[in-house]
Amino acid sequence: MPSDNSWGARQWAQNGSVRIAFDQFMPERDGDPLLVATGLGVNRWSMPDGFFRELAKQGFAVVRYDQRDGGESTHFPPTSTRNPITALLGKRGEAYTAENMADDAAAVLDALGWGSAHVLGVSLGGAVAQRVALRHPQRVRSLTTVAAVPGDVTGLRTLRFIRVRTLGKFAKLKFPDTREGAIEAGLAVAELLSSPRAAFDEKSVRARLEDNPDSGVHDQESQSRQIGAQWSGPTIDKIACPALIVHGEDDPLIDPKAARTIASKIPAARTLLLPAVGHDLPEHAWLRSLPRSANSPTRPRGIFLRSHSAVG
Repeated sequence: MPSDNSWGARQWAQNGSVRIAFDQFMPERDGDPLLVATGLGVNRWSMPDGFFRELAKQGFAVVRYDQRDGGESTHFPPTSTRNPITALLGKRGEAYTAENMADDAAAVLDALGWGSAHVLGVSLGGAVAQRVALRHPQRVRSLTTVAAVPGDVTGLRTLRFIRVRTLGKFAKLKFPDTREGAIEAGLAVAELLSSPRAAFDEKSVRARLEDNPDSGVHDQESQSRQIGAQWSGPTIDKIACPALIVHGEDDPLIDPKAARTIASKIPAARTLLLPAVGHDLPEHAWLRSLPRSANSPTRPRGIFLRSHSAVG
C-alpha cells in the first residue's frame, strides 16, 4: 500500500460482524472533524494526498475510510448478481442494505470518539453521506457531496441521472486480476471519467496507480454488492444540515442534473458546478470544492456554504 507518513496508523471500526478500516491525516493536529467516504469499489488511497492536505490546511481533522467491500474493510462472499448494471437495476440488495453502509460511517465516528463530524462523500460515497445525514442527523454537522446521485433514488430511477453510454463502456472493460491489470484498469477508468476539456495527465495518473494498484476499480462483484445496496429510509428533503453539492460540468458518468436535483430537495443546500471537471476531482478544482471549517485561517477561493460555521 502507498506509504505517506502524513497518515496515522490504520485503525478499525466495528459494525456488527463488519470491520471498517480507516486512518487519519496528520493525527497530531487538531481541527474540525471531517469524515470522507470513498467511491464505488475503490480503496481509501484512491484520492490523492494533496486533496486531503488542502482539507487539513482549511482547518479540518481528516479521516478517510474504506467502504465495506472495498480496500481493507470486510469483503462479502459472492452473490448471484455479479454485474454492477444488473445490480443497479435490482429491487433489493442481496448482501446488505444502504442503511448498513450508512451505519458503517457512524461506527467510524464511534471508534474515533467523535460525537459528530462534517461528512464529505465522493461518487457512491456522496450517496452514502446523504444517507448518513438522514439516518444519523445528530452526528452530521455539514454535508458535502461530489459527483453523486440523490441518496434516496434506487433501482430504475437511478438511470435518470446516469449516462448509459458511459456505463456501457465500463461494462466492456476487461482486465486480468493482477497488479498490472489493476494499473491498466485504473488508467482506463480515470481517462474515461475525465473531462474532455482538460488534458489527461497519463504519466501522473499511472505513477499514482503504480503506488496504489487497487483491484477494486475493476472488481465487478464487490461493486455489484455496493451498488445493489437499497435504501428504504427517508427522502433527502428531510436532511436539515448545511449542504454543499459539488459536481463536474463535464461528468461523463453522472449527469450534473443529479446535483441540481439534490440541491433542490435539501433545504440548506447550495450547488457548485466545476468547469472542465469530469467524474473526478482534479487538482485545479480542489480549492473551489472544499467545505469550510471554523478553523480555517483564511477564506479559500470559490463558493462555500454561508451556513457553515465562520462563513459570513
